[in-house]
Amino acid sequence: MIGQIAAAAVGTVAFALLFGVPKKYYLYCAACGGAGWWLYVLLGGYGATAAESTFFATVLVIVLSRFFAVWERCPVTVFLISGIIPLVPGAGIYWTAYYLVTNRLSLALSHGFEAVKAAVAIVLGIVVVFELPHRLFRIAKR
Repeated sequence: MIGQIAAAAVGTVAFALLFGVPKKYYLYCAACGGAGWWLYVLLGGYGATAAESTFFATVLVIVLSRFFAVWERCPVTVFLISGIIPLVPGAGIYWTAYYLVTNRLSLALSHGFEAVKAAVAIVLGIVVVFELPHRLFRIAKR
């Protein structure tokens, strides 16, 4: 599990570099991505579905992103976009396309539905946390 978290953190920093995030924020981005992946794996180990794990991991990533944004006085998207990358269902989308091309429609449907559920879980997690008042996150600055 430690190797997976480290890989998620490094991948998050790689995407932060790709998106032009300033170097001083790399550690925060790595913390967001690593923490999100840690919770995703932890919940999956306790029997949660992929969509449930993705939702709660997304909530954690967004909460951390908002705290770091207040702490560093920068836009939340600096941490949000790169921090959410490990949770994006890229493999599910790939396998959906692969099974469509190879005419295995039942497998394409099941993988595609799982990918859509994960994407919806990400969106709902973002919406839930962004509905929280900003003053909750200003506490971190004090």
